[in-house]
Amino acid sequence: MKEEPGNNYSGIVIFLLALFNAALHLYVSDNLEYHRDELLYLSLGLHPAAGYATVAPMTGWIAGIMQGIFGTSVFAVRLFPALMSAVMVYLVAAIARETGGTGYARILAAAGFVFSIAGSRTFLFLSPLHTDVFFWTLIFYLIVKYINTSSGKYLLFLGISAGAALLNNYFSGLLILSVLLVLPFTRHRNIFSQRQFRIGMLAGFLIFLPNLVWQIVNGFPALNHPGELEQIRPVNTDRAAFLAEQLIITGMASILTLAGLIHLFTSRYAWQYRFPGTVSLVVILLLMIFRGKNFNALGVYPFLMAAGAVLWDMALRKTWSKLILLLLIVILSIPSLPIGIPLAGPEKLASYFEVLKRDYKMDFVCRFEDGSVRALPRDYSDMIGWEELTKLAAQAWDNIEDKNAAFIFCENYGCAGAVTIIGKKYGLPEAVSFQENLRYRIPLIFKPDISSVVYIDDEVDEDIHRIFGKLTKVGSVSNPLSSEYGTSVWLLEEPLANFNYFWIERVKQFF
Repeated sequence: MKEEPGNNYSGIVIFLLALFNAALHLYVSDNLEYHRDELLYLSLGLHPAAGYATVAPMTGWIAGIMQGIFGTSVFAVRLFPALMSAVMVYLVAAIARETGGTGYARILAAAGFVFSIAGSRTFLFLSPLHTDVFFWTLIFYLIVKYINTSSGKYLLFLGISAGAALLNNYFSGLLILSVLLVLPFTRHRNIFSQRQFRIGMLAGFLIFLPNLVWQIVNGFPALNHPGELEQIRPVNTDRAAFLAEQLIITGMASILTLAGLIHLFTSRYAWQYRFPGTVSLVVILLLMIFRGKNFNALGVYPFLMAAGAVLWDMALRKTWSKLILLLLIVILSIPSLPIGIPLAGPEKLASYFEVLKRDYKMDFVCRFEDGSVRALPRDYSDMIGWEELTKLAAQAWDNIEDKNAAFIFCENYGCAGAVTIIGKKYGLPEAVSFQENLRYRIPLIFKPDISSVVYIDDEVDEDIHRIFGKLTKVGSVSNPLSSEYGTSVWLLEEPLANFNYFWIERVKQFF
């Protein structure tokens, strides 16, 4: 479908939407602190490798590049996801164009994405999620381009994108699996015999190969990750709740996603796009079967939003009706924006979410993985308390006379990341931890033997009391809105025995 006369303004509007999306994310970047996972990836970025223990390597590489160029301020760390949010606006609009939409459909799809909870939260902080959504959307775009053109180059790009997606997040294998499951039942099944497809798959495999080799050499630590996560963050996922939450996380843009499904499976104008439409349904079905989290399906929604925008574009004939729909999506999305992006500080956000829970029974937005309902959503709670914790660690470290015979130990990767990244301005050394990839950098023995340890956890284990004669509690995270509320910093001194004996036995438990 060609662009309608007079719709050349669409490019300007889409540019403004992209600019707005990036600017908004950067504007709110200082309302909260680093995210727990950001601190992990920044720590990984200090030690680039072909692989990491429990996560795919791309985000660590990106973190290393970004902090090398721009530093480690919260604003600098959030720059990449903010730029990605702008790129996504163009990509969603491009899918709307390729599936037959006019300039209005492109604008509607882009606006729906920008003002959806999913679109805003995904690009809030540095993580694999925003790059994951980008690669998934890119794969859908390339599938649509191949359907429209039958050009083999898109099969080549598809393989490359699949390999890069796996380097970013192993969970992308779900999308690749879904494509391969659906493809044999479509008229495009012959691509398996096409040279460009095989070259593309080979290219994708070669892109992913260094990480695969790393996993093999290190005994596939990523395979143990789901079990570890369930111990650290128990997951309670109800299938009915999963489906209901899909509507919530897309917000008013669910008008587009539902319309997209209707369009793809009922419209004679969209029959050729039922292949990617079926892939999106298979992804959601697999997530329901295996009890995925609500955000695991985010990658299919940009494509569905674009398809839905095309249907509304065709259904609404009058300019005024099209304008009303666009304004409805934007205006009615504004009250829910704080769910996706922190427009205020912690206390004001807590008041906002209290209203949602009390008056609208929306407890699920603040439900943690263990099933408990707290004052803030998990992501927001994970972005509070790190500065306070690091200051306490610095206070403890300053009280150690012989720093050559001391180190900082953290029981979780968030605390370790805070000490390593935020602690730079306090002159703190990198923290030691057995969690995540940090376990591969732990010293196997200390020379000289340890006389003092800064220990960070919510409580002190019994074995600590048997090793050190003097335990001083320096302080605890005092903000109840933080997921680290109550996490304490201890100064351990006067060892009762050779610390290396204890340490060697502890290391054996992890290797």
